Amino acid sequence: MSGMNKKVVKRILFYVGLAAFLGAILFPFIIMLMVSIKTTNEAIQFPPTFWPDNITLEHYKDIFNPKIFPFVTYFKNSMYVSLLTSIISVGFGILGGYSLSKLKFMGRTVINNSFYTVYMFSGILLVVPLFKIISSLGLYNHSESLIITMIVQTLPTSVYMLKSYFDTIPVEIEEAGRIDGLNRMQLITHIIIPLSLSGIVSVFVYAFMVSWNDYLFASIFLSSSELFTLAIGLNSLFNRPDYIWGRMMASSIVTSIPVVLMYAASELLMKKGSTEGGVKG
Repeated sequence: MSGMNKKVVKRILFYVGLAAFLGAILFPFIIMLMVSIKTTNEAIQFPPTFWPDNITLEHYKDIFNPKIFPFVTYFKNSMYVSLLTSIISVGFGILGGYSLSKLKFMGRTVINNSFYTVYMFSGILLVVPLFKIISSLGLYNHSESLIITMIVQTLPTSVYMLKSYFDTIPVEIEEAGRIDGLNRMQLITHIIIPLSLSGIVSVFVYAFMVSWNDYLFASIFLSSSELFTLAIGLNSLFNRPDYIWGRMMASSIVTSIPVVLMYAASELLMKKGSTEGGVKG
């Protein structure tokens, strides 16, 4: 077999393997979509059908009906918690990561190494101390309690990730900024942040996803249904006596849309950040 034929065979095998891999990953989501547009009776019939006989959007209408499922309320609560958590986590992560990366002070090595120990412990170990702190502050059953908890969960990783990214920025760039008369905060806002846009976007998406998908802490610190996030709301939908598969699949698909859009937007921002920035010669 000639070298050209070997390359063609390898390329074919690569794309076949890639298609099989993507098919295995996307298959559950395709099933979710198919069930969400089936009628209630068809969704539970045996033998099951892959493609629905009668396509219906009834389940999507039901989840936006406040009398059936207050999806909009849960969506607003999740968005409020996730966005605030992400913004605060990124803000403090930039300042903390820059300090550990660029500044010289006593205890920097100890603080830097302590971030590795965070990954040794599960979040469940923080439930009791966080619950006592939140209760003593009078924030139990407030959305702010979940925001504080999510910041505690995401901030160590945010600082660590951004610190690693800031380490790749040459010191000469900051020195050039100092020669131009920039102070410390101006260096961060005018040089560090523009050059680190892809890393900052990655941290923002990470914090958003952790907050958006959290179930453990939301179920502990929130007790009023009007404050529930989507994770808790979906659980209540699944535990109802009227076990309607189409409605559950529709709500799950709509819940995943913000995360998909966040990934798509972050991809565009990271590509843009990789082609912009730099220092004038």
